[in-house]
Amino acid sequence: EVQLVESGGGLVHPGGSLRLSCAASGFSFGSSDMSWVRQAPGEGPDWISAIASGGVVKYYDDSVKGRIAISRDNAKNTLYLQMNSLKPGDTTVYYCVKGWHPFGYRGQGTQVTVSS
Repeated sequence: EVQLVESGGGLVHPGGSLRLSCAASGFSFGSSDMSWVRQAPGEGPDWISAIASGGVVKYYDDSVKGRIAISRDNAKNTLYLQMNSLKPGDTTVYYCVKGWHPFGYRGQGTQVTVSS
């Protein structure tokens, strides 16, 4: 059974940083491209980043480019998202997704709230 468990969200002041993690199990993580999406209630997923299985090829949406960094540790079956210079507009739920697209299997999400 595919399982993705996100963690690391929380409340942070504008300009602050967070590091999200996604623990994967039930599939060949090291052979899978992975993505991060964020989604507000009632809206479609916002595909913000992706990383190829080998960890070299990466994608960043223009809305977050320069402020986030995606990485992975295939030995630990874990995906990461380092987020810096956070803005109130970054407030929403963040999900890791299996695949190089926003519509694959995903976990339960982790809430990120940016507020003063």
